Amino acid sequence: MVQITLDEEEAKVLAAALRSYLSDLRMEVAATDSFEYREALKLQEAALTRTLEQVEEKTGPAPV
Repeated sequence: MVQITLDEEEAKVLAAALRSYLSDLRMEVAATDSFEYREALKLQEAALTRTLEQVEEKTGPAPV
């Protein structure tokens, strides 16, 4: 297990960056023709989603 320590502002910036990247990644998954590449992107999406959930667990969800 890897742990990092972030202050609240850093955690919020990380969460915003992850949300932005995940949005782009989902569009890339949808547009990808290669099955293998799509599956690799889906694994990446799942890992980043779990990371975002962990950050938001500590900082609270971002306002909509």
